[in-house]
Amino acid sequence: MEIITVKKIKKSFKKYTREQGLWNAIKSLFQREYKLVEAIRNISFSVEKGEILGYLGPNGAGKSTVIKILTGILYPDSGSIEIMGYVPFDDREKYVQNIGVVMGQKSTLSWSLPAIDSFYLTQAIYQISKKDFEKNLNELTELLEVKEISKTLVRNLSLGERMKCEFINCILHNPKIIFLDEPTIGLDVVAKEKIRNFIKKINKERGTTVILTTHDIDDVEALCHRIILIDKGIHVYEGSLESLKKKFVSYKDLTVEFEKKVKEIKLDNCEVLMHKEFKAKIRVNALKVNPTNVIKKLIDKYPIVDINVDDESVESIIKKIYLSKNDK
Repeated sequence: MEIITVKKIKKSFKKYTREQGLWNAIKSLFQREYKLVEAIRNISFSVEKGEILGYLGPNGAGKSTVIKILTGILYPDSGSIEIMGYVPFDDREKYVQNIGVVMGQKSTLSWSLPAIDSFYLTQAIYQISKKDFEKNLNELTELLEVKEISKTLVRNLSLGERMKCEFINCILHNPKIIFLDEPTIGLDVVAKEKIRNFIKKINKERGTTVILTTHDIDDVEALCHRIILIDKGIHVYEGSLESLKKKFVSYKDLTVEFEKKVKEIKLDNCEVLMHKEFKAKIRVNALKVNPTNVIKKLIDKYPIVDINVDDESVESIIKKIYLSKNDK
């Protein structure tokens, strides 16, 4: 069941320009020059209820513009959007009752108050019943281990502690959709893992739909059922991570351990990245030769003890797609 439907939306912005110098500064007060910049062009996609969608792109690609339109902050120039039966920018008051937003670099918590005060403010804003509020608050603070931390002034919290409280504030009202913009930015490995597990849990147990924008590929691999890549205002890929790998992977790295000393390795369409008598790392050109055939040749030709296969990283694949689009 589709919960979000976006059809051919466009958005342009006026970008004001002027030449350097005092005279041009004075002139711009009376006659401003600008050019029209297309932020997004004919964007269409849909999101299923309960899905975790990764919406990815380099800086300036247009993903933030799309997210702002989806949350009702911006109007598109043309096209249509329907989310849970609402048009975000027309039915904003009712619509926002059903969504939550977490931005890694912007806080919804009052800086000079304990986080718990912001939680109670959220209860008042969304008119959450006392019973539901206390149930949600107890469950979430225990899950993220912030019962005591929430009583500390927000400005005295670490980034990881603050982000946990941001998540609680975002979903206290049980939103059907949450928009996450760089939710793990600046966090250490342990904090990132806890946030990811939390997202998985609310997605599974509450059926919450999640739209995630991030530059952290580990977030994508850990969470996303499907990804959309956007560059220069247009979608350049839509599908699963596995399909992305199959379509764009150009190499596989084989880490090989030998039973006996091997002095030399010779294989067609392969590059030996490292060789230390009993161990070697070999890069297979997956566009020219099937890695499975290379593994068979290695086993037939050399005294193999163990072989590990590493795919090209998702980050490398995504970078390759962006570069290929920019070269055209």
